[in-house]
Amino acid sequence: MNCTCVRYTDLPHTSKLFADFTYHPDRVRSFYPHLPSDPGVFEAAAREMRFPPERRAALVAALRQQNGGSPQLDLLAREGTVAVVTGQQVGLFSGPAYTIYKALTAAKLARSLAAQGISAVPLFWLATEDHDFAEVNHCWVFDAEHHPIKLEKPHSPATSQPVGQFVLSEPPVAQLRAALAGLPFGDEVSALVEEAYQPGRTMGEAFSALLHRLLAQYGLLHVDPMSPAMRELAAPAIRSALAAAPDLTAALLERNRALEAAGYHAQVHVEDQTSFVFLLENGRRYTLRRYGRDYLQNGRRFSTEELMDRAAQLSPNALLRPVVEDSMLPTVAYIGGPAELAYLAQSEVIYRAILGRMPAALHRAGFTLIDQRSQKLMTRYGLSLADCTHGDDAVRDRIAARLIPPALSGTLARTRTAVEQAVDCLIRDLAGFDASLAANLGKSRQKMLYQLAKMERKIGRETMARDARVARDASYLSGLVYPQRHLQERLYSILPFLAKHGTGLIDDLYECLNLECPDHQLATL
Repeated sequence: MNCTCVRYTDLPHTSKLFADFTYHPDRVRSFYPHLPSDPGVFEAAAREMRFPPERRAALVAALRQQNGGSPQLDLLAREGTVAVVTGQQVGLFSGPAYTIYKALTAAKLARSLAAQGISAVPLFWLATEDHDFAEVNHCWVFDAEHHPIKLEKPHSPATSQPVGQFVLSEPPVAQLRAALAGLPFGDEVSALVEEAYQPGRTMGEAFSALLHRLLAQYGLLHVDPMSPAMRELAAPAIRSALAAAPDLTAALLERNRALEAAGYHAQVHVEDQTSFVFLLENGRRYTLRRYGRDYLQNGRRFSTEELMDRAAQLSPNALLRPVVEDSMLPTVAYIGGPAELAYLAQSEVIYRAILGRMPAALHRAGFTLIDQRSQKLMTRYGLSLADCTHGDDAVRDRIAARLIPPALSGTLARTRTAVEQAVDCLIRDLAGFDASLAANLGKSRQKMLYQLAKMERKIGRETMARDARVARDASYLSGLVYPQRHLQERLYSILPFLAKHGTGLIDDLYECLNLECPDHQLATL
């Protein structure tokens, strides 16, 4: 595997907050107390840790119910052991590929800390509490020609049911097998998935089972927050958030203003009525609205004190959740994507109020995986990864431009230069005669050049249309690198890559993963 770095600022949809977090950390220091660029960042975060022995024992006991006899639990049980935490919604068939990249980043950081003398274990938080089924009921794969294929579990659970508890009846394993049939390891990967996604299992159980199979050698402990034991561990932090809700809301509103004043965005909208918790009741997750010290849910009213008594039946919102997680876990570092890091910039005020500490925040590794054929195509047509992230039409136009016969290309260039020079000369002469006429001609100049560029694109497309092989090349490349106008890792599951290159790909990615590199990586397999 050959990996090259690509700056996130060269890729689409990179927010200013994430760009500065990655490349100019001093600009965001007021929002993150521990940045990965700081010397001794993990030692500093570990020194702030206050994790009582009785809480550690309760945590290990709860995790034994979910992870069996993992030796990592024995390590976690020792005083001073810290956790490197990441997590993801329990999406169908492991969700987007970056799920695996998160897990590998956490595993590699935990191993790196151990080499530095800091006892650490990696933990994967299964976001089983979320109730947006539409976000997790599907996954995308590709076939041998990189045509994107959507696999979906269409039957929705009851409204507001936590997705992790949704019981699978007919997971689309047969459709997966058909989609991967033309890939060398398609049958092997489909068999792994079928073993995990068995009818009768919940989405959370199936997701966890598949990750265990794919990542067994990396020792990640899985955390399901919906288990009764974990709910009890979450209760104290939730009670603290309820007691301080008005002050926390005021602090968040101020933090959002500070983010916006710095030119950043607030990932989560906050209002005076925003509740930090949902109510878990009768297998549902109900939205609450806060009015002073009271909470309303579909006509029902709860006092703060009533909810504090039911803290184990409450589920945190996106801003409170990381704080609750880290009240339950001895977290030294959290591995997240750009959106999750943006959450943390807001949640820092809640961390400060409830825990008095916050772990280091790190971005997960990011990959775009290409095969040898795609690498050759990119070289042949002079395309960079960034060139491929503007959609199918843009890729075809770039390839087409390279296919225009040199003589015709030279004529077009000379014509464009001649038009520019002639019109510029006329504009200068007109300026002394009538400024308004000169201005009108300036506008016409842009239209002339636009028409010439349009003709150049049409010539390129016609050239391309005459060569069916080149048209297939464009489709093959864009379908792999930027499918459906998404970064590959954000759309495709890891499964088609394993089906194409073998399950050993995960070990190759782990070895290629560089904790010191802040960039996205283009990996040629």
